[in-house]
Amino acid sequence: MTDARHEPPSRELVDLARRFGVATEYWSWTGEHVLVSASTVRAVLAALGVDASDDEAAQQSLHLADEAPWRRVLPPVVVTRSGWTPWVPVHLPHGSSVLAWIELEGGGRRELEQRDHWVEPRVLEGQQVGEATFEVPADLPLGWHRLVARVAGRTSSCPLVVTPAQLTMPAALTGEGRAWGFMTQLYSVRSCRSWGIGDLDDLAELAVWSAADLGADFVLTNPLHAAEPVGEMEPSPYLPTTRRFVNPLYIRVEAIPEVGAMPSAQRQLIEWQADAAQQANAADGLDRDACWQAKRSALEQVHEQGRTLGREREFEAFCVEQGQGLVDFATWCALAEEHGLPWGQWPVELHDPTSDAVADERDRLAERVDFYRWLQWVADEQLASAHRRARAAGMSLGVVHDLAVGVHPEGADVWGLRDALAHGVTVGAPPDAFNQQGQDWSQPPWRPDQLAELGYAPYRDMLRTVLRHAGGVRVDHVLGLFRLWWVPDGHPPTEGTYVRYDHEALVGILALEAHRAGAVVIGEDLGVVEPWVRTYLSERGVLGTSILWFEKDDDGEPLPPEKWRELCLATVTTHDLPPTAGYLAGVHVDLRESLGLLTRPVEQEREIDEAERESVLAMLVARGLLAPGSGERETVEALHRFLTWTPSRLLGVSLSDAVGDRRTINQPGTDEEYPNWRVPLADPSGQPLLLDDVVRDRRARSLARAVRTTG
Repeated sequence: MTDARHEPPSRELVDLARRFGVATEYWSWTGEHVLVSASTVRAVLAALGVDASDDEAAQQSLHLADEAPWRRVLPPVVVTRSGWTPWVPVHLPHGSSVLAWIELEGGGRRELEQRDHWVEPRVLEGQQVGEATFEVPADLPLGWHRLVARVAGRTSSCPLVVTPAQLTMPAALTGEGRAWGFMTQLYSVRSCRSWGIGDLDDLAELAVWSAADLGADFVLTNPLHAAEPVGEMEPSPYLPTTRRFVNPLYIRVEAIPEVGAMPSAQRQLIEWQADAAQQANAADGLDRDACWQAKRSALEQVHEQGRTLGREREFEAFCVEQGQGLVDFATWCALAEEHGLPWGQWPVELHDPTSDAVADERDRLAERVDFYRWLQWVADEQLASAHRRARAAGMSLGVVHDLAVGVHPEGADVWGLRDALAHGVTVGAPPDAFNQQGQDWSQPPWRPDQLAELGYAPYRDMLRTVLRHAGGVRVDHVLGLFRLWWVPDGHPPTEGTYVRYDHEALVGILALEAHRAGAVVIGEDLGVVEPWVRTYLSERGVLGTSILWFEKDDDGEPLPPEKWRELCLATVTTHDLPPTAGYLAGVHVDLRESLGLLTRPVEQEREIDEAERESVLAMLVARGLLAPGSGERETVEALHRFLTWTPSRLLGVSLSDAVGDRRTINQPGTDEEYPNWRVPLADPSGQPLLLDDVVRDRRARSLARAVRTTG
């Protein structure tokens, strides 16, 4: 007898799932063909607002889905590429006349030509509905336009987004160009001036030093998205409360212009607070909560000082530019102070950001709302300064930001963008070689249907903030723009399934916004990847990610350097692996074994891991990059020098590798079992290392010389 929880889906359920892009089967990392259970499929469809409770309901839902386009005049949004001429359907009473045109983003209007294309009318509720077809011209400028149709005196419209056919590479990467830079977790990079956590001034100093002294072209940092303003701050930068706004934890208080204008007594108080907070820089562990408590107190004092007329106008202009999204986020922060977190425990009338009750609270808490808007302005200014200083120091790209996959399930985005996010499911990953029990990242995913209904505005606004002061962006788990692994509540990550997204729209809009920012886009395309996806991303001008330990040929042997991808960021390690010195010692196997994350015997895991490492090192020896019996430091440098033998346009060096750090930053599949994201930068002995020491570190300079060498 079949377990009801693992019963395979019926034919009716399969047809409905296919209509909404929900997978009912897939191939596992071991090559096994897996049928998704009916229980999982029904739960995922429910999260999409689709009734699939039984086969009869599934048939009715499929019928409604087929009729839905005919019940609206225009599609919710049209996303196309420059040079394409897509046909757009316009639905209208059969026999009616219609006019259609495009209102251009920069002003002006383009009439659309109707095509001679017969489509059989449909009968809906006793009325015949016809379909007229219009062609979008190929020569429209890139941008966010509006498509307008007038039927029987009534006007309908939808966004029309024209995206680049291919994102143009920055000048530094054209021709034979190549760029290298450090990759770092900013919070872990503390200087003697930090308040216990690395900040935006530290980012600027790291960029200036690595550019001016070492010839680096970029610095790639962890996501700087905002976390909770009250209570315990989530340590993972990949589980933010919002992806649109910045964590004010990274503000350098003393760098705010208003501090210099404060009366001496108040300025002295800020200096005392700084001196006290800086004592934490020697601690072997990062305390975000203590840092934020100290900074928030100081920032409140600065905010109370007010601003000059010119500065006030700049602040007001920033608020206007960021619009309602900034107001909503600042309101959420103020409400969190007032009512605590999670926000699901607030009075029910405050659950809707558009409600009268929220408007009343916003008025009552106007001063705190203004404070949180001000924090975003200050963070924005310091981000702009860091990027500007990086470029002025000689970096060809400057600061490269990181975009997390999703947001905290109880965060500001779930409150403010609740209609755009799916409920009852979380994002994760199916089992793979490194995480054999699968992963549940506890993040609510975008609803692909609702993103389209909203004209992709939330996605666009998020991208614009991340790219605002950036020479590039790394998109974590870029495969999520194609499909995401949805895990229904109450199910383990092994019992999830894939949900498809409109990758043409999502990648296209990403390319458009990056084009406008003059930024390079790097997609983290690791894990279980459909073969065509990497080809598609490359054709759109999105770079991939290649990690030395994972690059294999068809026989499972280390991939020779000349066969690596050109359009990629090539690195030896990543934040989900130990630094290279630790990886060479096999600390990742020991750690996973101690945490119960292995599905194979530890002896077998060690044997496999050692064999894979030795095969890579043997290739380096055979190529003359490494002498037999070399020590750890020489091996780390040889592995990085190997990257220069590849055609890869971007080379990334972990700052942890530059100083010989060995400790794991993050162990996937764990929460509190390991101090993920709370480990400061350290030297080979594990002693905390400040940025002031890094800039004098001979090992860092030597490794930089290795990657500057052309193979």
